[in-house]
Amino acid sequence: MASVIHVLLVFLHVAPANTVSKRYGSQINGWVFPFFEQNWRLFAPDPESVNRQILARSAHTESDGSVRVSPWFDLTAVDGSAVEHHAFPSHTAQNMLRRAWSGYADSHGGDDSVRTERAVMMRKYLANIAADRLAAHEGGPFDFVQLRVVTRPVAAPGSAVGDRPPKPSENRLLPWWKVTRHAK
Repeated sequence: MASVIHVLLVFLHVAPANTVSKRYGSQINGWVFPFFEQNWRLFAPDPESVNRQILARSAHTESDGSVRVSPWFDLTAVDGSAVEHHAFPSHTAQNMLRRAWSGYADSHGGDDSVRTERAVMMRKYLANIAADRLAAHEGGPFDFVQLRVVTRPVAAPGSAVGDRPPKPSENRLLPWWKVTRHAK
């Protein structure tokens, strides 16, 4: 029964607009996004034209009112190490963080303001990924997460090994987001 419902909801999502998909659009999108999104990238991939480094840090308010802020943790490096030297790397390790960032950037623009229900969902999705990975890394409790995204152009082919990496073209600091209390 669950499979039938899933197929029906995905069908209504990809089908042309109709009475049912218009009336239940928010419920259909709630099921489809972000895990079952349909697109053509499988057949016409859009390779990355920049290198993004996504870093996260956490904050915890102590009982005395002081705030403890963790150092930056490189979420992108975790994905890179999960893919490197693996004959069959996980699709999740390769794409989850990258797709979450792309969805966030597409739905929020450059000013980090929420304009749609999808934007709220993408912010929560990105915050949850960061919170889960920080909880696994840090082990202590925290109440807030903050992300920093450093974007650099892809180095030209044949660059010398000793060359310095390109200077960041964008260094975007996102606001602090409240998350469900996390602890290992």
